[in-house]
Amino acid sequence: MPPSPTPRPDRAGPPVRDRGDACPGALRLHSAADGQLARVRLPAGDLTVRQAIALGDAAERLGDGHLSLTSRGNVELRGLPDDCGHLLADLLADAGLLPSVRHERIRNVLASPLAGLDRHTPSDVRLWARSLDGLLCASEPATALSGRFLFVLDDGRGDVAGLGGDVSLLAESGRRAPEHTSYPPGSASGYGALLRVGDDRAALRIAADDVPRAALTAAECFLAAAAERGDGAWRVRELPAARPLTAREVWDALRTVGIAAEYTDAVGPHPAVPYADATAPGPVEGSDGRRALVVLAPLGRLSVAQWRLLTRIADDDGSGALRLTPWRGIVVPGLSAAAADRRLRALATAGLITDPASPWRRVTACTGLPGCAKSRTDVRGDAATALAGGGSVPADSSVPADSSGVPVGLPVHWSGCERRCGHPHGAWVDVLASPDGYRTTVVHPKYPAPPPVSRETTEPALVSRETPTASYSTPSSTPPSTTPRPQ
Repeated sequence: MPPSPTPRPDRAGPPVRDRGDACPGALRLHSAADGQLARVRLPAGDLTVRQAIALGDAAERLGDGHLSLTSRGNVELRGLPDDCGHLLADLLADAGLLPSVRHERIRNVLASPLAGLDRHTPSDVRLWARSLDGLLCASEPATALSGRFLFVLDDGRGDVAGLGGDVSLLAESGRRAPEHTSYPPGSASGYGALLRVGDDRAALRIAADDVPRAALTAAECFLAAAAERGDGAWRVRELPAARPLTAREVWDALRTVGIAAEYTDAVGPHPAVPYADATAPGPVEGSDGRRALVVLAPLGRLSVAQWRLLTRIADDDGSGALRLTPWRGIVVPGLSAAAADRRLRALATAGLITDPASPWRRVTACTGLPGCAKSRTDVRGDAATALAGGGSVPADSSVPADSSGVPVGLPVHWSGCERRCGHPHGAWVDVLASPDGYRTTVVHPKYPAPPPVSRETTEPALVSRETPTASYSTPSSTPPSTTPRPQ
């Protein structure tokens, strides 16, 4: 069974979108305080060595010499000059990173990063992800999706199923296909996936061969619902609460296009992989005896030198590919046991996170100053200082912590303003820079919503609980500005 979806945040009502989607992409750049920003979508986080080399060259030649990993397994290039658009587009297109100019911002597809690499996954959902991306890039209606609409494909372990997908699919093993379903010679078996839209507890059981087309049909069903509701919703959860998109509506749409599905009402919760386990760095042994290396980038940023080291390892010792994870990590598949041990030491020496006990692995941060003019302070610098001092949250916080100072079982996210860009999904510790210093809260579905915060944003209030002694006095470096937030 799929995990319970993240509860809809408390709010007066879903936002009414009265403007176009301004989400940045590889072609539509965002103007930030440190220059232009490009977001390159990588469906399922997949990269060939050639594509990784191109991204590193772009960061060095055009950007600030770093690559930022996002919570959707994508890459951001920062510090780009105003006039680099055509050159950047040519670099990316030559590497096959822009298969469709009109579709590049909607290729938001997450898939379980270790699918097919370890001993625990009988189904490689990444094949579905690649097929879905091809269908997206060939679909004219799909161009109306926003840059925030998200597809999630979980291989059954529960690592990505709870990451807020608009269309989520959880692979099932040992389940029969829907009745009256036939398969062409050489096709997959009758095993398939559960499909769910937004927060609807119902699900649809889909045969393996139909999963990519069913996912696209569900997205097109959302577009029809958003147009009919008239509120300009960009995501399934933004539809009016009284008129949400339901699995039953999608079921009807699937039957119309000839896709068999079995409707399952009130699907119960599925134990999701804990954040700490999903993000664990180190070697992963496959059924073929090969190893995949999992490493994390401190606060989601890599230098070009670190990126090129990963690329060389993938090319020289691995399978010639990289996978980016939604936890700002990198997977290098296909190494021998001896090469994996040697290369893991080299990556640790280069400053990447390779130790499961590292306090860095559960700490993330927004861009902060000087990159974002909305931020009140340099949150990355403050987070690094806190970690260097033996903690990961303000010293006087009462959030229960382990011996390394990391709150027990929860990721920690440092934010420079109330927008909390890039924060984790589910439960997490929110370290927010306020005008009076940092305020620490625990964000969790079981806690009531805090009082609304005055700010220029349409984002909903977060469900959180402020800890009793959460004030942390760090003077704000600069008051927030009115620079638009990357959408």
